[in-house]
Amino acid sequence: MELLSGGEMLVRALADEGVEHVFGYPGGAVLHIYDAFFQQDKINHYLVRHEQAAGHMADAYSRVTGKTGVVLVTSGPGATNTVTPIATAYMDSIPMVILSGQVATHLIGEDAFQETDMVGISRPIVKHSFQVRHASEIPSVIKKAFYIASSGRP
Repeated sequence: MELLSGGEMLVRALADEGVEHVFGYPGGAVLHIYDAFFQQDKINHYLVRHEQAAGHMADAYSRVTGKTGVVLVTSGPGATNTVTPIATAYMDSIPMVILSGQVATHLIGEDAFQETDMVGISRPIVKHSFQVRHASEIPSVIKKAFYIASSGRP
């Protein structure tokens, strides 16, 4: 059995969903995911200068292609910078999956550096929000996220 990191599981799960393009901006909470991105050649990553731009690019990509747009940002301000594009996509029924980092599980609720309750913040402008607490959840959460994003009212 092959042992994969959480980042590698995420990248494989995205590839399994047919993702070819991800828009994002790196930060400490997602560097392990970026390491996994650069060890594969199926998914292109587009580095932006601001997380809000990544969200708007994923929105535009989805509008043009009809595929689910994907964003990858770090925790805290990286995640909160995606609120406007998330709201725009939600109001226009555009399917997107936003992936953000988070502080270590044992620090959640401890007011840790760059800890933000994105589940709570995003609740009014998303169909669903997940908080992964163990790497083993990643493949099933990604599958559910893409199903939810692309079914019903996106």
